[in-house]
Amino acid sequence: MVKVVKFGGSSLASAAQFKKVADIIHAEDSRRYIVPSAPGKRDASDTKVTDMLYECYGAAAKGKAYKHLLQDIKDRYYEIINTLGLELSLEKEFDVIEACFIGKAGRDYAASRGEYLNGIILANYLGYEFIDAAEVIFFDDNGRFDSKKTNYVLADRLNGVEKAVIPGFYGSMPNDTIKTFSRGGSDVTGSIVARAVKADLYENWTDVSGFLVADPRIITDPKVITTITYKELRELSYMGAGVLHEDAIFPVRKEGIPINIKNTNQPEDPGTMIVESTSKKPEYTITGIAGKRGFTAVSIEKDMMNSELGFCRKVLEVFEKNGISIEHMPSGIDTMTVMVHQEEFEDKEQEILAGIHRNVSPDSIDIESDIALIAVVGRGMKSNRGTAGRIFSALAHAHVNVKMIDQGSSELNIIVGVSTDDFDKAMNAIYDIFVKTQL
Repeated sequence: MVKVVKFGGSSLASAAQFKKVADIIHAEDSRRYIVPSAPGKRDASDTKVTDMLYECYGAAAKGKAYKHLLQDIKDRYYEIINTLGLELSLEKEFDVIEACFIGKAGRDYAASRGEYLNGIILANYLGYEFIDAAEVIFFDDNGRFDSKKTNYVLADRLNGVEKAVIPGFYGSMPNDTIKTFSRGGSDVTGSIVARAVKADLYENWTDVSGFLVADPRIITDPKVITTITYKELRELSYMGAGVLHEDAIFPVRKEGIPINIKNTNQPEDPGTMIVESTSKKPEYTITGIAGKRGFTAVSIEKDMMNSELGFCRKVLEVFEKNGISIEHMPSGIDTMTVMVHQEEFEDKEQEILAGIHRNVSPDSIDIESDIALIAVVGRGMKSNRGTAGRIFSALAHAHVNVKMIDQGSSELNIIVGVSTDDFDKAMNAIYDIFVKTQL
């Protein structure tokens, strides 16, 4: 068996965490390819190394005092090196970093050094080969990930390499400048490496024991999801559920490689298995609940709307021209509602309203802000009757007014819109009816 294992920032924040990581890796010979993040917070008051690098680069690039900031970064890494008892110097690397910061190498370069340096330390500690991600992960001239080239070069580079550390989060452009994925992109790197080596399993180690049914900041001690499909994960990630970068599922999904979310601090916990499909019956009717605040509903009303050819297209054209993406679009015979991000919409509000009037001459337009969207997701919903009814019943019992409902044709998810003020109450009501009571 071949496993690719990725460790998040909290898993590599200190020497003590490095020791836990090494124990996990050495516990199984199958854990051959390691993808580390930059050191995260050691405690709630601490600062992530990535943020320290951003601050240092900003000062150096502007010609401001930066030496003390760079020294703080050095201290973080040397504390790990010295506590682990390693005979390792990063001075040459820091000399290059300092010169590149002064030379304005870019914020992507600055951010990537956190993973780069952590990868050197981890490879030294484990006795594994270090492979710079800039040599094997590629982006095109437009900054888009070059999947084909990366897979070819990475697979060739790792062929015959028994054990290696490949830093997460970054790669290189055709002109050899550093380019990063979005924050949390080490998850994506792990997935890319898993595809290249045709791994049997991609383990993603973090500080939680798997994917939770709901946000623990809203729901007290939510249950862990034991098995979730890629489609379910995609729906929950899109609606704000964290744990795994949503783009990380695509490379492994194409190869049918499962992902196991595990807890570095509790390695014995089974965690969550993310799979293409499964015959396993979910423990509850729903798999998970996730939500986002900050939406605006633009409701357009016009008599005989349904018989007017191209009405919806003309409305959506206005949003497109103003650079506003659509989240959901529930509609009736004479009404349609467009759900958009409130922050984006507010700046273009009057232009959009004027555009709609010009394009379709509506009878009225109504705008309602401060709406939260909640996604109730689960492969088990298709085979269980009355799921929507139970959601409405739970929300009515909690005195939450439903402003919108949208169900996909796959019956995998139901989206409910509520007032932002009712968001936490609604989440708890839905969790209670499907998980706590298990009716």
